[in-house]
Amino acid sequence: MEKRRLGNSNLMVSVLGMGCWQYGGGTYWGDQSQNDVNTIVGEALDLGINYFDTAEVYNNGESEKSLGIALKNKREQAIIGTKFNPAQAYPSSIKKACENSLKRLQTDYIDLYMLHWPIHSHSIRHFTDDEEIINTSPNIQLAFETLNQLRKEGKIRYIGISNHGINQMQEVRSTNIPFLCNELPYNLFSRGIEKDILPNCEENNVGVIGYMPLQQGLLTGKYKNLDEVKPMQARSRHFHYLRGEGTRHREKGAEEEITRALPEIQDIANELGVHIIELALAWTISDQRISTVVAGSRTKKHLDLNVQAAYLKLDDKIIQRLNEITKPILDKLGSNPDYYETRVNSRIF
Repeated sequence: MEKRRLGNSNLMVSVLGMGCWQYGGGTYWGDQSQNDVNTIVGEALDLGINYFDTAEVYNNGESEKSLGIALKNKREQAIIGTKFNPAQAYPSSIKKACENSLKRLQTDYIDLYMLHWPIHSHSIRHFTDDEEIINTSPNIQLAFETLNQLRKEGKIRYIGISNHGINQMQEVRSTNIPFLCNELPYNLFSRGIEKDILPNCEENNVGVIGYMPLQQGLLTGKYKNLDEVKPMQARSRHFHYLRGEGTRHREKGAEEEITRALPEIQDIANELGVHIIELALAWTISDQRISTVVAGSRTKKHLDLNVQAAYLKLDDKIIQRLNEITKPILDKLGSNPDYYETRVNSRIF
């Protein structure tokens, strides 16, 4: 499988990475058998996938635990990326969070340790109800100096960020602590990073990890219509705000545009003789500015489809057609990649 350099590091990551949010089971994605996780992780390594992406908040740490079990005796074959939340961005809290992740992952080091969301009162509010933390916010300089100390100690190899916009990346750069990458949502229906953020990352040699490449199932062909999407997976600005469970945005969504685009994307998949999953992932991978695309796999069948996408080369005409089909969605949702908040109240800027 093709590997790409992540930022300016010596980390060569597979173009298809493994998203591990569902590992350990939980209310969001449902139960997940550890035996299945063990099998999928082993198969993924055999097929050339070397990047595994998780976070401390995924299923309250159970994702990290599950991945650690699955990688036992296979740790050296994998590049692990995990994330800590901004409410824990105080020096002592970062150290504790890192130690806890190391323990759950059953490893002595983390390859890529990322700040999950920017250090900002609005993003912090999603991780704590402590008003003192929300109102004062941790100090960015101290946070990244602490991360750099963890790097010097060998507990982490590289520092990364996630869900940061251009201004927020500049704030991190002002600390003079180098960061390797920015993990951001990217798929045919979520193209907000294309206008400003992706070019900025390329210009500054910041690697990009694309997450949510199948728009949480919307680009898998599993739904006959949008009414079949579960409320928990319909909270983003792609959907009318009344459809989702616990929706924070108050926008009307791009449901008409998505409904028109889906059959046209399926038609292209049919023309090529591939599954829509392969086509959607291959489109994301085709952008050389994306170092790796993380997609979850619950079964061997899912894994095989995802892996096939890593070998599917789309010509420029197909890519252009897909871009034109999905442009109305991009126009409707705009260039801000925080798809769960109103654009006025975005956590990314």
